[in-house]
Amino acid sequence: MEKTISIKNEKKGFKVFGMPIQLFMFPLIAVLLVHFTDSLPTGIVGGFAFMYVFGIIFGEIGDRLPIWKEYIGGAPVLIFLAAAFFVYQGWFTEREITTVTNIMKKTKFLNLYIVALITGSILSVNRKLLLKSLVGYIPTILAGLLGASILGIIGGFIFGITPKEIMMMYVFPTMGGGNGAGAIPLSEIYESATGNPKETYYSYAIAILTIANIWAILVAAVLNKIGIKKPSLTGNGELVRTAILNLEEDEEVTVTARDMAAGLIIGLASYTLGYFLYKNVYNGIHYYAYMVLIIAALNGLDVVPLSLKQGSKKMQQFFSKQFTWILMVGVGIAYTDLGEIISAITPTNVIIALLIVVGAVIGSGIAGYAVGFYPIEASITAGLCMANRGGSGDIEVLGASQRMNLISYAQISSRLGGGIVLIIASIMFKILTS
Repeated sequence: MEKTISIKNEKKGFKVFGMPIQLFMFPLIAVLLVHFTDSLPTGIVGGFAFMYVFGIIFGEIGDRLPIWKEYIGGAPVLIFLAAAFFVYQGWFTEREITTVTNIMKKTKFLNLYIVALITGSILSVNRKLLLKSLVGYIPTILAGLLGASILGIIGGFIFGITPKEIMMMYVFPTMGGGNGAGAIPLSEIYESATGNPKETYYSYAIAILTIANIWAILVAAVLNKIGIKKPSLTGNGELVRTAILNLEEDEEVTVTARDMAAGLIIGLASYTLGYFLYKNVYNGIHYYAYMVLIIAALNGLDVVPLSLKQGSKKMQQFFSKQFTWILMVGVGIAYTDLGEIISAITPTNVIIALLIVVGAVIGSGIAGYAVGFYPIEASITAGLCMANRGGSGDIEVLGASQRMNLISYAQISSRLGGGIVLIIASIMFKILTS
């Protein structure tokens, strides 16, 4: 007589990040112990434990607050703002801040996260869609820049600021690709064109960029809500409107853990080659932009087996779903100065920054639709991801809009788009100051 084994269904109950609440108390107590005794293990293990617990607490809250979840950005925004607030208030120990900062800036965990998302998002795109998106994307970025300039200048007229000042002091810093690739080189261009100290320009530019970054996050959450109410405006994370193309459906294949690992290796190698090209061939193109082009070429040439493509997509989904919350803790601690944000908040700066962000959204959304994109995805990637503070801003915007799989297009905006703005700014600065 055969024996049957019955397995009782798991009790549902209240879960925290997939764990029963009573089990989550274990990592929570462990982190509280090292916090109050200032004995957090330095390095990635202790840092991840600390980041996970903090991220989970505020992530669960952010995902449950009705108005916050629907209109402000949900878990990712609350996590990074809470982390920045704790630093500002002095509630974290120096050991905790140093450990997390080292993970983000020395270990460069953000780079690994971006590599995983770029690889999966590009390799999983149908080749016809990929070609269509790359052809139409640069014009969409330029339209976003035009829209930002128009509304920014209108705001200047309201507050008595000349179009020249609006372009130099507001539009270019906002749309320039962030801090390291935008505000800093813009300050160098400003000094060479005007003879005025670059420090003066930088301090103002970074303030405007910081306010615009907050607006970009909030507008991203609003666009996500609009997409829910108006499904025809969004591809729910897909940029290209597939109805305009005759596509063949990819067959389903069995994906193994080795396929996921192989997909990651392809991404790591592409990043490494992109960095080599940036350092040794031509540094006018950022290494993330090189990486995007390399992986796009691998997809376009059809040299990556379908199992590895789908494996890279699963690998991307794993990073996106399981690491975003701790990454937002790192962004809040290592990249966000809440005091800087507060000091930059004046009515003029706030309103003009909002107009520039909205202009970028409108311009890129209209142009995106014209070239075959969904307007919401075009507005998020070619608009908002131009009007934020670069790599960390991309993560914040995509997290708020719940479209983290668009990271490859966001990187094109921040890197190639930011580079285009620097070229335009270098010409315009000379014209405007002559």
